[in-house]
Amino acid sequence: MAGTVRMYETGGPEVLRWEEYEVGQPGPGEVRIRHEAVGLNFADTYFRSGLYPSPLPAGMGVEAAGVIEAIGAGVPGFRVGDRVTYTGSPLGAYSTERVLPAQHLIGLPDAIPFETAAAMTMRGLTTAYLLRRIHPLRAGDTVLLHAAAGGVGLIFTQWAKVLGINVIGTVSSEEKAEVARAHGCDHVVIYTREDVAARVREITGGAGVPVVFDSIGETTYHASLNSLAKRGLLVCFGTASGPVPPIDAVQLAVHGSLFVTRPALADYIADPAERAELAGELFGHVAAGRIRVEVNQRYALADAVGAHRDLETGRSIGSSVFTL
Repeated sequence: MAGTVRMYETGGPEVLRWEEYEVGQPGPGEVRIRHEAVGLNFADTYFRSGLYPSPLPAGMGVEAAGVIEAIGAGVPGFRVGDRVTYTGSPLGAYSTERVLPAQHLIGLPDAIPFETAAAMTMRGLTTAYLLRRIHPLRAGDTVLLHAAAGGVGLIFTQWAKVLGINVIGTVSSEEKAEVARAHGCDHVVIYTREDVAARVREITGGAGVPVVFDSIGETTYHASLNSLAKRGLLVCFGTASGPVPPIDAVQLAVHGSLFVTRPALADYIADPAERAELAGELFGHVAAGRIRVEVNQRYALADAVGAHRDLETGRSIGSSVFTL
């Protein structure tokens, strides 16, 4: 029997349940995958809490890596035994095996281990669109990145160095500051004891930064606005502390004709050609060693409750995965 994590109501980590189930065979356009590693992402907590609505009962998780065990009719480009990874699929990645639409799959190069893929597919593709699609950043630009020691943050800072972009990163502790620096963060601001916007102005000679990448949301929104240069762009790509406040258009003018966007990964990987291009660039950097993806926390799928508690209380550093 295969195992899976399901929820029958929304709420705290305690609503997650470990169950055995029959996987079944893939239908047209589908594949059955045996998972080797499963990604743990902060976005998973949004589905669990109900912030992101989903019909109940529901599975959990949208990212994993493994091997194709069976293929339904009408699935070109893949064979049984292929190594694959995916993100953005229907909920259900927290499982030992599953059936899912083949359209979500990305071929995984032999040079990239399954754990690495499960730890980076969502975070890496998120970083890819942030750095390569959102704003025409150039070598020598300086940006502000919140949660610089998080899973996206550690990939982002390394990729930024490849592109010649300077990163001011925020973290909550000296321990996380050391991690961020070790991965290429040029300036680290410990937001629990420093004024973020004031430090950004100090570092940039009063000008501010052209782009702020903010995955925190509610508690960092105003500091992000106050850190921007005139006509700067605030990229709100996550809400770890809660949704951003209602946007006051007049305040955007007062702060210097600012722009705000709320992008979603799904819109940047919906087109297969664009997804392949972003994934190819990501995998190339990782395979060549230009980007290191470190798995700092490993959990059993049956311990999804504990994993979510660690994630939400900030005990996690970098990437986490479920191992099978």
